[in-house]
Amino acid sequence: MTLDASRLEITVDEQAGWRRRLNVTVPADFVREEEHRAARNLAARASLKGFRKGRVPTRMIEGRFKGALRQEALDKLIGDAYREALAAQSLRPISEGEIEDVHYEPEADLKFSVAFDVEPVVAVEKLGGFVVERPVPVVKDEHVEEVFDRIREQAGVWKPAEEGAPTDKDMVSVHIMRLTADGEETDEGRDYDFILGQGDAIPDIEDAIRTLEPGGSGDFDVAFPDDFPDEARRGQSERVRITLTGRKEMELPELDDDLARQVGDFETLDQLRTKVREDLERDAEQQAESVVRGRLLDALLEANPFEVPVSMIRRYTDSILGEQKKELDPERLREVRERLRPEAQRVVQRIILIERVAESQGLATTEDEIDARVEEIAAANDTEPAKVYAQLQKSGRLEALERELTERKVFDFLKSQSEIIEAPAA
Repeated sequence: MTLDASRLEITVDEQAGWRRRLNVTVPADFVREEEHRAARNLAARASLKGFRKGRVPTRMIEGRFKGALRQEALDKLIGDAYREALAAQSLRPISEGEIEDVHYEPEADLKFSVAFDVEPVVAVEKLGGFVVERPVPVVKDEHVEEVFDRIREQAGVWKPAEEGAPTDKDMVSVHIMRLTADGEETDEGRDYDFILGQGDAIPDIEDAIRTLEPGGSGDFDVAFPDDFPDEARRGQSERVRITLTGRKEMELPELDDDLARQVGDFETLDQLRTKVREDLERDAEQQAESVVRGRLLDALLEANPFEVPVSMIRRYTDSILGEQKKELDPERLREVRERLRPEAQRVVQRIILIERVAESQGLATTEDEIDARVEEIAAANDTEPAKVYAQLQKSGRLEALERELTERKVFDFLKSQSEIIEAPAA
């Protein structure tokens, strides 16, 4: 007997956040037939003492394996009925169905419910008419000098310093040993090397090191801050003996043409300075564009609010957590997901909005546009388009390129529908 959706009793409860609850009743005659079918299948392959393989009476199989047969029949009935009911109701779940309220009694109808999320139907009715401020990109001389400071540090050389207490940006070598309250040593201690003032050690440790000179030692009480990675040690204090075994200072190169040639394909410092400013201006333009995009999406969402399925938010938060998710206990994982939920919901809403605008306005990226972008990338890297295309496919980045191009078209469209005014950067 074939399970026919027309014989099923099906109702759908619409719940909040695009949650659906599918209630299904399977007639008792279908249930009995499935139980008999499971028994016949088992009888055909069963081997019992006194019977040839495949010759065991079905009634004996039903009597001996009743529980297992009922479970097998139940699993198949629910699976088949769920698929038929989804098709009959034209429902397409975007989350795994959660089976609830199963009623499975002998000689009775089978009743069960399945809860799942469906893709949200988002009608973006207002696409423009917004006034969005665009921060004016500003690159000041001090921004350029900050880059040169980093360039000099990267090209600098560490030189040992025999005298004087260390200061921030010095490389220090220390030996740290835990002590009892009475000042007795508890272990052999450990050696550490790090740059002072970078937050690599807790504040009390760094403050203590600043009081020492190379070869000097002292006993200190240190407290673990409230944001210490090991939660069990937050707020605790302990006594330690710190020995400054070494100190190095960074010797910075002169800011001249030699440094420019060392950094890259530059003949003079002025050429490097020009390139640094151009890069900063390009970054500032991109940041301003990112601000405009974010504000446009905020305005669009405010004008076209909608709920997001819980499962979509869950998938996004789990993608952020990555492998860390496996390391968290269930309670801690729940807390982290709840903390990430507001931002995750906002990001998912933005993604959905971009997709809906692209669909409604016919802005999906074409094959020709992808090919043109691949040719641009190839020209910029002095290689063949076919090689770029193959690399994008192999790395799984072709879809990302397609999304990037679609998003660019969507934002160009949205900007054309609203007024973008320039405002000084905060």
